[in-house]
Amino acid sequence: MTKAQAKPAGLNRRTMLIGGGAAIGLVLAWEIWPRQYRPNLAVTPGETVLNAFLKIDTAGRVTVVVPQAEMGQGVWTALPQALADELGADWRQIAVEPAPINPLYANLLIAGDAGAAAVPEFLRGIGGWAGREWATRHALMITAGSTSIRAFEQPFREAGAFARALLCMAAGKRLGADWQACDTDAGFVVRGQDKFRFGELAAEAAAFTPPPHAPLRRPGEGNISGKTMPRLDLPAKVDGSLRYAGDVRLPNMVYASIRHGPLGDTNLVSQDMKAADDVPGVLGVVRADGWVAALAENWWAADRAVDAMHPRFATRGTLPDSAAVGRALDAAFAGKAKRFHAVGDVDAALVGAGVISAGYEVPFAAHATIEPLVATARMNQDRLEIWVPTQAPGLARSAVAAATGLSEGRVTIFPVQVGGGFGRKIENDAACEAAILALHAKRPVQLMWSRSEEMLRGRHRPPVKARLAARLDARGRIAAWRATIAAPASEHLLARRLGLPGGRTGVAAAAVEGAIPPYAIPRLGIAHAPAEIGIETGLWRAAAHGHNAFFIESFIDELAAVAGQDALSFRMAMLGPAPRLARCLSQAAASGGWSGEAHSGQGLAAHSAFGSHVALYAEAEEDAGAIKVGRLVAVVDCGRVINSDIVRQQIESGLVWGMAEALGNKVTYTRGLADQVTLDALHLPRIADMPEIDVQIIASHDAPGGVAELGVPVVAPAIANAIFSATGKRLRSLPLA
Repeated sequence: MTKAQAKPAGLNRRTMLIGGGAAIGLVLAWEIWPRQYRPNLAVTPGETVLNAFLKIDTAGRVTVVVPQAEMGQGVWTALPQALADELGADWRQIAVEPAPINPLYANLLIAGDAGAAAVPEFLRGIGGWAGREWATRHALMITAGSTSIRAFEQPFREAGAFARALLCMAAGKRLGADWQACDTDAGFVVRGQDKFRFGELAAEAAAFTPPPHAPLRRPGEGNISGKTMPRLDLPAKVDGSLRYAGDVRLPNMVYASIRHGPLGDTNLVSQDMKAADDVPGVLGVVRADGWVAALAENWWAADRAVDAMHPRFATRGTLPDSAAVGRALDAAFAGKAKRFHAVGDVDAALVGAGVISAGYEVPFAAHATIEPLVATARMNQDRLEIWVPTQAPGLARSAVAAATGLSEGRVTIFPVQVGGGFGRKIENDAACEAAILALHAKRPVQLMWSRSEEMLRGRHRPPVKARLAARLDARGRIAAWRATIAAPASEHLLARRLGLPGGRTGVAAAAVEGAIPPYAIPRLGIAHAPAEIGIETGLWRAAAHGHNAFFIESFIDELAAVAGQDALSFRMAMLGPAPRLARCLSQAAASGGWSGEAHSGQGLAAHSAFGSHVALYAEAEEDAGAIKVGRLVAVVDCGRVINSDIVRQQIESGLVWGMAEALGNKVTYTRGLADQVTLDALHLPRIADMPEIDVQIIASHDAPGGVAELGVPVVAPAIANAIFSATGKRLRSLPLA
């Protein structure tokens, strides 16, 4: 049974029993007795909670409770579809609301992966279990890593099936019949000519005990899963009624803008208070270590005030810049690297003549979310309330509690829809700062970072360099492959900031995710060389897959050229271990019209990640010194599909994101500050730059894979390979130029 299919313990009851536990790390010091977790859902008059994932009111409306953040990826539609399909609901009566913080909603898939990577080598066998145990007990709710569908489709299906059974039990009691003779359809419990609305049975149904095992239907049997049902979040987005964090309005609320010092050990040393007071509408100034904020009657006045103050900061130590970062990455290759994947004696095979080598690099890259960091905070009697777009509400609560000195029980997080996450909204700076400002002002405060502040202080995608070497055999196939990835241990540092296990420095398995070629290679070595670059970096869409796929698929093209072989045939000959990826690649090439001819301007790339597979055909050329992308054809195998429109939207989104990475979005640093402080400075693709895009989805009955990040990794290598075909120039760094 795969992780995506693993059945969470205890979902056959309204409470979840978690047996035993062990700390992640060297000390095994947790209690060993089971714990019970119950739903803590809020209910309105007429609503009945049937389990942790759904409520039904007397009118028959089914409210699906979703623990994953809606960031535009459609999770507030896809997961309700899975549940509604099993329940036998009417899609027109489905509503959705965010889940409260509760161990029942822990993301056990991402926790299991993190736990396995965090424990010492001798405990590696229990790492996944330990991670899931820690995550459950700490209510680790995280939306990241394309895990939402993989982690929660099965629990949501089971929740729908159990609720269906309870409703049938209530109907069976009314009819004096076996509940298993009843069924559900379009919001009714039916048995022959007898029909009962869900709403009239819900309260009675809640009194029954669920069966020991979920009576699951075949996916799609309810005529909802697998269909392109209307997205639940779109109407409010289209008519403007959806409230993001910046739309929150509270009585007596004031607005705040903030300025931070350069990266590093920085303190505020001076500011012009009179200049701030002279701005109409300003109410006060709050200063803290490393930042200063202005409070005002409106945000524009607050932002004008912090500019007028001209705050000055002092930083101890060296102010980092891009040149120093480049030197640190180069120095990492001479340091102690850890080989995470090894097959055969690769080092012996790569000695002497005939070795082909290349170096690749990617720069810092911004998240560039439309919504900068924002949060609204209010002290409501003895409780601190925070409205914040967050990918991890439990971690946000912990961070706010630590920043204010309050207990977590006195902090309430209201997660709102996210105006662009991509890893940026897992950070909690704005929530903590808004809380501090609200306590100081003794009234509600809405803090929004300016665009320049977001660019200056955003923890960007880390810069990475790679050194690759390979040897071909007599048939022109790869006999040996070695890759060393020089990068900061961003995931470890992020874990430390968030208070998660595994927050250490040094080598990180996450740095080489996606760096293992999918091809049959008899000798293989993949290593991480940790680099201390002096600049904090963060989680970015597709994580290490985004740049490691660029390294792999570009170098594969180089090897095909050395072997004198067509790039498609060269790949296909070695894809025996990856038949699903091979099918994607074959179909993408055929649909695109692959010719393999020189100067065709055609490029290919293929990659497997997040339980899914994707191949991309690209057409590109140089025009007046600029790269123009004319066409992209992506073929995706992501297993069983809940909503094909959402899959297509996410792949298209990933392709556009990948184009931004390939052709722009370079961030550089001077004296501890990012040089790019506007979206325009990133040279992102515009509508006029968009190519023709064709996304094809392969039908599959396999377990669902992730798609929100899947389209990103293949874009840069496919375009780079197309440019090599068109011009003969091999481009080994991003952005391509």
